[in-house]
Amino acid sequence: MNKSDLKPAVVFEEFAKINEIPRPSKREEKMIEYLKNWGETHGFDTNVDETGNVIIRKPATQGMENCKTVILQSHMDMVCDKLVDVEFDFDKDAIKTYIDGEWLTAEGTTLGADDGIGCAIELAILASDDIQHGPIECVFTRDEETGLSGAEGMKAGFMTGDYLINLDSEDEGEIFVSCAGGRNTSAKFTFQRQQAPAGSFFLKGALKGLIGGHSGDDINKKRANAIKLLARFIFQTMKRYEGVMLAQFHSGKLHNAIPRDGYFVIAVPNELKENIRADWNVFDSEVEDEFHVTDTQMQFMMESTDAEPIIEPSVAKKFIWALQAVDNGIYAICQDPELNGMVETSSNIASVHTSETTIDILSSQRSNVMSNLDNMCYTIQAVFELAGAEAVSGEGYPAWKMRANSKLQEIVVASYKKLFKKEPIVRGIHAGLECGLFSERYPNLDMVSFGPTLRFVHTPDERLHIPTVQMVWDHLLDVLKNIPSNV
Repeated sequence: MNKSDLKPAVVFEEFAKINEIPRPSKREEKMIEYLKNWGETHGFDTNVDETGNVIIRKPATQGMENCKTVILQSHMDMVCDKLVDVEFDFDKDAIKTYIDGEWLTAEGTTLGADDGIGCAIELAILASDDIQHGPIECVFTRDEETGLSGAEGMKAGFMTGDYLINLDSEDEGEIFVSCAGGRNTSAKFTFQRQQAPAGSFFLKGALKGLIGGHSGDDINKKRANAIKLLARFIFQTMKRYEGVMLAQFHSGKLHNAIPRDGYFVIAVPNELKENIRADWNVFDSEVEDEFHVTDTQMQFMMESTDAEPIIEPSVAKKFIWALQAVDNGIYAICQDPELNGMVETSSNIASVHTSETTIDILSSQRSNVMSNLDNMCYTIQAVFELAGAEAVSGEGYPAWKMRANSKLQEIVVASYKKLFKKEPIVRGIHAGLECGLFSERYPNLDMVSFGPTLRFVHTPDERLHIPTVQMVWDHLLDVLKNIPSNV
């Protein structure tokens, strides 16, 4: 398959143009300007709010002027991650894509289909003059990935539609009708560096090649967490031997991604260096067996390295003990039968980085039960505070509760069954969608979320399943022409 064969052509053409535009979270200015110019050039009513969200309004086609207004919504920013050996500047460079069988992916970076493909579908709807629809509002929010600040900053009245279709889902054939709320919890240890004892030998242990993934939607897939594995080895080593000291610990980049790689530097008594190398090899074998189904490409490396000042040993021990103890992964499963056994509550230790005087830890908690979200945050805070760190949780974002008797859900499901002769899966998602924030500011808004199939989002392995884009396009067009009248 060549890129010229991608269907629907209008969607993939728009997506290619979007991927030429740098749009890291919180630095979406070029994308905002592009969307504003796009809407005005095409003659549509276009506005940018004070937060940087963009809305482009398209009038109804002839005969559908009295239909309820539909809001199509996507976020314009993307997670920026790359392979460690790839040279790429996300503030300047265009994403380079290629076709791998039925999948579209990128050369060593995130693809940006989360949620660039949603934005492309919206622009394709706006550009098309051969489809039937009532009044449409296409909304593009900024900074979804690092705090949902675009949706948070949107004031009531910016959107005026009756129905909202969020195009930020990752499994074609699944209609999402609720999502989890979330908060981040950070912790900080402070210390004074010291010189290692004479005769110390320094070792660097590194781990890479983990699958990683989305800390919400992939948390139930037994993906290995690099932070927890590296901490586990250091914990075991400190328990086994006297005189093991920590100098560096680095892993993870993004609050909403399962960390895929990382490294530590330890100082050990010279006579123990071969024992610890042997233990590392045993640990490698055991962990590979532990994740032999779900995380098959992990690579363990250990080498000698230069001497450097160590972290104050009493602080280093408390830090490693806290990482060993802290919850990571699934905490509770939904018991509501309508949510099909979805993860209810979880936590992900997302990043750990040491400096000259601090250890900074970032974690992400999610739940569709807000009281249990608070409880999960308190649990993480308690572990780190008991170890002597300062810990605090942010304000976060709310869950989106399933709407009873949703007319939009009824239309979307009926359309899917008619087109594809099968039942879609209607469920919640254990990830944050902007619908949660919209539901607070627009309590009467009827919402669903769907989109084409994506895999390995938030990683350089991110890929878009090409055939599902056509399916979502066909589905969306059929939904738009079946929106009921306001009269």
